[in-house]
Amino acid sequence: MENHKRITHQMGVRALGAFSGGLDSMIAAKVLIDQGIEVEVVSFSSPFFTSDAGRTGAMQLGIPWREIDYSQTIISLLRNPPSGFGNNCNPCIDCHAGMFRKLGEIASVEEFDLIFSGEVVGQRPMSQNRGSLNRVARLSGFQEMLLRPLSAKLLPPTDLEKRGLVDRSRLLRLSGRSRKAQILIAEENGFQYKAPGGGCLLTDPNYCSRLKMLMDIPGLLNETTARLIRYGRIFRLSEDTIGLIGRSEEDNARLEELALTGEKITYALPDRPGPTGVLIGNRDNLEKLVSLVTQYAKK
Repeated sequence: MENHKRITHQMGVRALGAFSGGLDSMIAAKVLIDQGIEVEVVSFSSPFFTSDAGRTGAMQLGIPWREIDYSQTIISLLRNPPSGFGNNCNPCIDCHAGMFRKLGEIASVEEFDLIFSGEVVGQRPMSQNRGSLNRVARLSGFQEMLLRPLSAKLLPPTDLEKRGLVDRSRLLRLSGRSRKAQILIAEENGFQYKAPGGGCLLTDPNYCSRLKMLMDIPGLLNETTARLIRYGRIFRLSEDTIGLIGRSEEDNARLEELALTGEKITYALPDRPGPTGVLIGNRDNLEKLVSLVTQYAKK
């Protein structure tokens, strides 16, 4: 086994991973590092998820890290995802395929030998069953380069394994929703990680109800408005306008900051404390927004 590790290292095999910084992605990277493979990772960011945990996880592993702004891609997918949505408004299959497509494009230019992820067979009912994993790989356009180290032994051998670039015997056979095996591996390696769970707002039913209200009005969904609707109370002011009313000082501050970058109208009472209001849509509805701000200031 040590002999294979040395040979792999001498071959200079390079891997580029989709890396959330969560438990699964850290272990997937470690499995490849332990084979002597040179690993770099990419974390994606958008209004619906951040790259913060990815940066922290990469620092723990001591591996090169980069961030890709995925905002425009995911917003485009929300309008018409070819593979449909999950339980809420998450186009997971097409989202993952798009991420792997970007990794594959980078890998082709920068001469990486493979791309990988921390996906586990059966962990998520929509996006990580066998059929979905196959579809994601096929849609990405880089199926021959894609490796899932955590469940590789449950999947057909990839060309990468057949060519000896990766030692299949040292890959894993994890499956299902339980993360007991991953937690044990993390403890053995001294990994610090967040409790496993969804980090994407598109899986949150409360956020998705707000997003659907925004998407019901043509032309309103963009990077700024997707961030704005995370804060405050939300109101449909008219058929073409949405209003947001802050619920706290923190809400007010975030609404004002984001509205400024997106050039949205904000309104706050000039003579006494109260909520900040933000208008998204037709400016003719400003009077309705002012009325709401006044109403909640009284409360």
